[in-house]
Amino acid sequence: MRYVLVLAMVAAAMGCGKEIGDECIVSSDCSPNGDRQCDISSKKGYCTIQGCDLDTCPSEATCVRFFTGNFQNRSCPTTEDPSIPNECSLDELCSLVGKCVPRSSEVRFCMRTCSGNNDCRDGYECRDVNLMRLHGGEPVQAPGDPVDSSSSRFCAPSLN
Repeated sequence: MRYVLVLAMVAAAMGCGKEIGDECIVSSDCSPNGDRQCDISSKKGYCTIQGCDLDTCPSEATCVRFFTGNFQNRSCPTTEDPSIPNECSLDELCSLVGKCVPRSSEVRFCMRTCSGNNDCRDGYECRDVNLMRLHGGEPVQAPGDPVDSSSSRFCAPSLN
């Protein structure tokens, strides 16, 4: 009987993984099933899922896109100034900061959602639309939905 109880507890523990945004050292810290990764480039690691899309992240998270590189490309319309003509080509996206960026530079990660800094662990900030413009990242929205003050906020390493 005791042997069965111990086996049941071990099986239950193996099925558990950390949530998106939790600390980690290796990916198995996030999930023994291999469906989550540990981003070791983030402070004390960050459990995430790479390659997400709209509504594919766990309930505690949202899909966030980042653009690799530093682009000073043509301007494109943002929610603040929709009068700027969209100069982006078909292989580019208009970023939150109003610059055209190559679609190939986009990477996506599930990031923990938050409503304020107290929802994030130490060393992390809850990025609202203003912090997204300053420090990067923007939630993946449904086609035609702009990123604005009503968009999902997410926990990311504090850059202050």
